[in-house]
Amino acid sequence: MLHIAPASKFDLVLDHLPADKSLSHRALLFALLCQQPCLVQNLLTGQDCLSTLHIAKALGLKVQKHTPNTLKLTPPKQFLHFSEPAKPLNCHNSGTTMRLLSGLLSSSQSQKNHYILVGDSSLSRRPMGRVIAPLVQMGAQICARAQNTLAPLSIVSTPLKGVVYNSPIASAQVKSALLLATLQAKDPLIFSEPSLSRDHTERMLAALGANIHTTPQGITLEPLSKPLESFSWTIPADPSSAFYFALAVVLVPQSAVLLKNVLLNPTRTEAFRVLEKMGAHVELHPRAQEIEPVGDIYVEHRPLKAIALQANIASLIDELPALAVAMSVAQGVSVVKNAKELRVKESDRIATTLANLAKMGVECVGFEDGFQIKGGCLKRPKEPLESFNDHRIALSFASALLACGGTLKNAACMDVSFPQFQEILGRIARIKDTNASENG
Repeated sequence: MLHIAPASKFDLVLDHLPADKSLSHRALLFALLCQQPCLVQNLLTGQDCLSTLHIAKALGLKVQKHTPNTLKLTPPKQFLHFSEPAKPLNCHNSGTTMRLLSGLLSSSQSQKNHYILVGDSSLSRRPMGRVIAPLVQMGAQICARAQNTLAPLSIVSTPLKGVVYNSPIASAQVKSALLLATLQAKDPLIFSEPSLSRDHTERMLAALGANIHTTPQGITLEPLSKPLESFSWTIPADPSSAFYFALAVVLVPQSAVLLKNVLLNPTRTEAFRVLEKMGAHVELHPRAQEIEPVGDIYVEHRPLKAIALQANIASLIDELPALAVAMSVAQGVSVVKNAKELRVKESDRIATTLANLAKMGVECVGFEDGFQIKGGCLKRPKEPLESFNDHRIALSFASALLACGGTLKNAACMDVSFPQFQEILGRIARIKDTNASENG
């Protein structure tokens, strides 16, 4: 049980935020596709990325400490020849790991390896058909539970053909799975989606020498004719993790925060723009660009007004529970639509978000694809809030309690993406973690 006291005004500079989760996953997988060793500094060591790390090692990636904060990643000696593990590959709770690997492992010009991808009970309930169906169109040999829609996945690598695929949803994981599968296919992939989802995979492919072309209409990718170029990369801070401290600022009057060395990819900073539209003072200061743009974000408290959100939802999906908390202290009625994807995350994030807000005295109602929130103030809950074993819910409502104080059950799941969260939160308010009573 995490006990959090109401916060007083604060003014912080945060320069050791967690590394970006999406980029950490991809750095590990792309290192498998190079011919020379790669160096990755500041890899996120949350549970999800550790799942990808352990699986990459099982596939033949050699991982060594180069410096205390840098890993040397050496690919298999034979290009595009992965080891065939003797036991299932455990993705634990990471949907990114399972979906991206389903694409990478389905395709091979020369191997017939058999892979089994498993996950925990939460991951085994999350939709995999959205990735499996287009991969099967490419010729992939994948079998899964519930008519090829749920994990575990059984994959036999085989030569694939290119396809023209118009995705019915904007999903970086679907897009990335098909891009990774195409690298060993016989023909190009032509891919489009309803709106632009996170574009990390295509940015990285372009930077490492793949033959990829992106336009507003879609992406064309040619299969690899040679290994990707090796890379040395410092992974910037995760904007989704940084956003919880922007939320803290808007909940605590007279507060401000400077978030240092944050990924500023436009597909990842939309939540900060929403806060700005709601009335918060937000400044983005780009400073550098490697594969991705990096810089600082400054946020200063201002009173918030309600907002209606129904566009660019793919760029907001991880931050919507936190934005729901911000909407709870905004003047007026906020509405979110076109966010049905929230229903199939680690928890049903529409239901779990609204359940906690109701405990804090907020008038809210859920729709199939979103919710409505009447703003006002957050009240100290009479009973503990629940994380529902979902790291985004835990982080959002630990932040929410800064406004009024209270307790949060089962907070350990925050380590999935933000292992240092409690330490930083302790710089804003008094907190007490009574794990003993939680376990006993």
